[in-house]
Amino acid sequence: MKKMSRNVLLQMEEEDDDDDGDIGDVPASRRPFLTPHTHLPSSLVLENLGQTIVPDLGSLESQHDFRTPEFEEFNGKPDSLFFNDGRRRIDFVLVYEDESRKETNKKGTNEKQRRKRQAYESNLICHGLQLEATRSVLDDKLVFVKVHAPWEVLCTYAEIMHIKLPLKPNDLKNRSSAFGTLNWFTKVLSVDESIIKPEQEFFTAPFEKNRMNDFYIVDRDAFFNPATRSRIVYFILSRVKYQVINNVSKFGINRLVNSGIYKAAFPLHDCKFRRQSEDPSCPNERYLLYREWAHPRSIYKKQPLDLIRKYYGEKIGIYFAWLGYYTQMLLLAAVVGVACFLYGYLNQDNCTWSKEVCHPDIGGKIIMCPQCDRLCPFWKLNITCESSKKLCIFDSFGTLVFAVFMGVWVTLFLEFWKRRQAELEYEWDTVELQQEEQARPEYEARCTHVVINEITQEEERIPFTAWGKCIRITLCASAVFFWILLIIASVIGIIVYRLSVFIVFSAKLPKNINGTDPIQKYLTPQTATSITASIISFIIIMILNTIYEKVAIMITNFELPRTQTDYENSLTMKMFLFQFVNYYSSCFYIAFFKGKFVGYPGDPVYWLGKYRNEECDPGGCLLELTTQLTIIMGGKAIWNNIQEVLLPWIMNLIGRFHRVSGSEKITPRWEQDYHLQPMGKLGLFYEYLEMIIQFGFVTLFVASFPLAPLLALVNNILEIRVDAWKLTTQFRRLVPEKAQDIGAWQPIMQGIAILAVVTNAMIIAFTSDMIPRLVYYWSFSVPPYGDHTSYTMEGYINNTLSIFKVADFKNKSKGNPYSDLGNHTTCRYRDFRYPPGHPQEYKHNIYYWHVIAAKLAFIIVMEHVIYSVKFFISYAIPDVSKRTKSKIQREKYLTQKLLHENHLKDMTKNMGVIAERMIEAVDNNLRPKSE
Repeated sequence: MKKMSRNVLLQMEEEDDDDDGDIGDVPASRRPFLTPHTHLPSSLVLENLGQTIVPDLGSLESQHDFRTPEFEEFNGKPDSLFFNDGRRRIDFVLVYEDESRKETNKKGTNEKQRRKRQAYESNLICHGLQLEATRSVLDDKLVFVKVHAPWEVLCTYAEIMHIKLPLKPNDLKNRSSAFGTLNWFTKVLSVDESIIKPEQEFFTAPFEKNRMNDFYIVDRDAFFNPATRSRIVYFILSRVKYQVINNVSKFGINRLVNSGIYKAAFPLHDCKFRRQSEDPSCPNERYLLYREWAHPRSIYKKQPLDLIRKYYGEKIGIYFAWLGYYTQMLLLAAVVGVACFLYGYLNQDNCTWSKEVCHPDIGGKIIMCPQCDRLCPFWKLNITCESSKKLCIFDSFGTLVFAVFMGVWVTLFLEFWKRRQAELEYEWDTVELQQEEQARPEYEARCTHVVINEITQEEERIPFTAWGKCIRITLCASAVFFWILLIIASVIGIIVYRLSVFIVFSAKLPKNINGTDPIQKYLTPQTATSITASIISFIIIMILNTIYEKVAIMITNFELPRTQTDYENSLTMKMFLFQFVNYYSSCFYIAFFKGKFVGYPGDPVYWLGKYRNEECDPGGCLLELTTQLTIIMGGKAIWNNIQEVLLPWIMNLIGRFHRVSGSEKITPRWEQDYHLQPMGKLGLFYEYLEMIIQFGFVTLFVASFPLAPLLALVNNILEIRVDAWKLTTQFRRLVPEKAQDIGAWQPIMQGIAILAVVTNAMIIAFTSDMIPRLVYYWSFSVPPYGDHTSYTMEGYINNTLSIFKVADFKNKSKGNPYSDLGNHTTCRYRDFRYPPGHPQEYKHNIYYWHVIAAKLAFIIVMEHVIYSVKFFISYAIPDVSKRTKSKIQREKYLTQKLLHENHLKDMTKNMGVIAERMIEAVDNNLRPKSE
C-alpha cells in the first residue's frame, strides 16, 4: 500500500482571524502530529498509523483537492444512531452553519472559514474517520457532520491511548454481605436489577493489536462501547490539523468551535429521556437513567453508579459516587446535630444567665455603656433578652459534644471514602490510570524545546525551559495573591460598613422594650447590623466569584499543565484558595476578631483612627456567627439551584419557543441534542467546588451551628437528583473521560479537616461564653472569690459586666444627647476589669486571667485529644481494604498468566509451523541426493 506523504493543510499567508489565544499554535516542523505519551517511539506509532489508517489516496497537489463528507438526506428515523446505511454507528457530531447561506456581508471571512473546515474534514477522512453530512430539518443553514470510527481506527487508537479492554469474564466470586438479615431493606433502596441489569465483570488489560486474539471479542460492534468510541474519536478530533500559517500549525476541534467555524461538537444521547427508542438495538440507557436515577420518585433509591459510569464515563461516575457517600455520612452527623440542638432548645428555660438578662430587677436595671461615640445612647441590658434566649440553644454543653464528635466524624468520612474509592478503582479499571493519561493538545502544541530525559536518556520536547517555568509560576502566584488581597479589601469594606451603620441603627431604633411592638424585641441595633452586613457580604461574594472564575482559568491556561488531571488540579487549588478567603473571611472575622480588641468605654480602640471597633452582645458573638452562616449557606444553596436548574430550563424553553414553527416536523437524534445546552469546558468542576465549600461550612464552624449538617443533608439529597436531572434532560451528552479519584479535592478536604479542629476549639474558647461560665461556676461563685455557699450560676451576669464611671468618658461620648434613661453615674460594659476607685482601676482583674488560662488549656486539651483520635483512626483504617488488595493482586496475576499462556501458545504454534517448514525443506534437499 502506498502511504500518504502529507495531510491536507491550508497554506495561508494572510492574517488569521480566528485567534483566541496561543492554544493550538506551534511551528509545524517542530511539532509531531499525534504523538501521544507512549512507551513506543513516536516514529513507530506514526508509521503504524500510516499503514493502518491512511488509505491509498496519492498526493494532493492543490489546497482545493479536499475530500468531503457524503451528503445524505434525513431518512425519517428520529431515533436512529447510525448513518443512513444503518450499519455505521454515529460516534460524534459536528455542527456548522453553511457559509453560502449566511446572511452576512463578510464574504472573505466566510470563505476562509469554509476552507479551514474543508481542510479539517479532509484530514479527518485521511486519518481513517468516516463522515456523513445532513442538513437540518428545521434550519437549512445548519449542517450536521456525523463521524464514525471504523474498527481499524478504534483498534489503533485504543493501543495508543492504553485503553483497558476485556480479556475474559471475571470468575472471582463476590463475598456475601455481612448484613444478610437486612437484605429486604437494602433491596427497597437498591435499583431493580430486572430494569438495570448488572454489568458483566471482566479481567482487562491495555489493548494491543498484535495480541488481538487474546481479548474477549464476541462482537466487534459491541467490543468498544459507545463511551469508549466517543472518547477515541474526541482524541483524534482534538489533534487533527487544519491550517498552516508561516510554518505554524493550527489544530483541534476546540479551537474550531471557539472561533465559530463549528457551532458545536458532541457525542449523541442514545434516546429520548421520557420514552424508549423505537430502534430495537438501542440500549435506552438515557431513559433508564432518567427513570431510575433522575426522576423525583427515585429520590430514596441508591444511585446506579455502574450505569452512570458506563454512559457518562468514570469522571462523572466518581463524582456521583463521592457525593452519594458524603450524603450518607452526613446522615449520622445530622442526627447528632439535631440531638444537640434539641438538647439546647429543651434546656433553654434552665439557662440561669439568660433569665438574669431578661429579669426586670436584674437585666432591666443594668444600664449598659454606649457602644459608639456621640450618637449611641445608654441602653438597658434586657433589650437583648430574646437574643440571649436563642443563644442558650446554640451555646450549650451539647455544642461542645458536637464539636468533638464532628472532629472524629470528618476523619471517619475521609478514611472510609478512601476505601470506597479504592474499590471503585478496581471495579472501574482505573488502578493504573496514570500510565494511560495523554498530554493535552494545548501542551503538545507548545513542546518546542528539546531536552534529554534523565530516565530514558532520549530526547523529548517540553514547552518551556526551567527559567521560563519559574517566570510563569511567579506571575501566576502574584496574580492569585493580588485577588486574595482584593477579597481582604472587600472584607475590610464590610467591617467599615458595620461600624458606620451601627451608629445609625443605634440612633434610630427604639431604646426601650415596648411589649405591644414585637419588632422591638428582635430588631436590636446589633441584629440589624449583622443581617444587613451578611446580605451585602453575600452579594459581594457572588460578584467576586463571577469575575475570579475567568481570571483563574486565564492564569491556569498560562501555566500550561501537561495533562487534563494536572490542569484541573492546578485550577482547583487556585479556585479553592480564592473561594476559601471569599466565603469564610467574614465568618473568621466574626468568630475571632469582632469584640476582641475594643478597649473599654474610657479608652476605646479605633479603626483607621475614625471608626470605633465593634462590640459583641453581652452573650458574645456566637449568635451573630450563626446568623452569618445561615444567610451564606442558605443564599448560596438558593443561588446555585437557580443557576443549575432554572437557567438551563429557561434557555431550552426559549429554544423550543423559537422552533415552534417547525415543531410538526420529525427531527433526528442529532438535531434534538444540538438544541440542548452545552455543559461547559470545566464540566463538574463547579459542582465539586460547591460541595467542598459546603463541606467547609459543615466542619469549620459547626460549633456555632449544629444544624449545618442537617441543612447540608437536605441540600445534597436534592443536589444529587438535580444534577442527575440536569445531565440527562437539559444538557448534551458529555465526552466520557477517565478519572482515578476526585483529584485535588481529596487533599483539600484533609486540610479542612485538620483546620476544623482548631477553628471549632477556638470558637468554643473565644467566641462562645462556655469557658467564662465554667470558670465562674467552679471558681468564682464560691469563696474565696464568690459569696455563694455552693456552686451556682446565679450572679454570673453581674460578675461578668465591669463598671465604668460616666465622669471618666472622653469628650466624644460625654454629654450624650440620647441618654434619656435618667441621670446615672455609672454604666456597665462586657469585660473583666477592676471598677473605678480600685488601685488598678480599668485594668484586667483576676477573673480575666483565670478565663484566659482556662481558654488556652481547653484549646490545647481539645486539639490534642481529637488529633490523637484522628491519628489512631487513620492508622487503624487502611486506605485499601484487604479484600480489595487481594482482588487486585488476583486479577493482575490471572491477567499476566492468561497473556503469558496465550503468548506461549502462539509461539508454540509458530515454532511448530517453522519446524514443519524446516523438515520439509531438509527433505526436499535430501531427496535428490538419495535419488
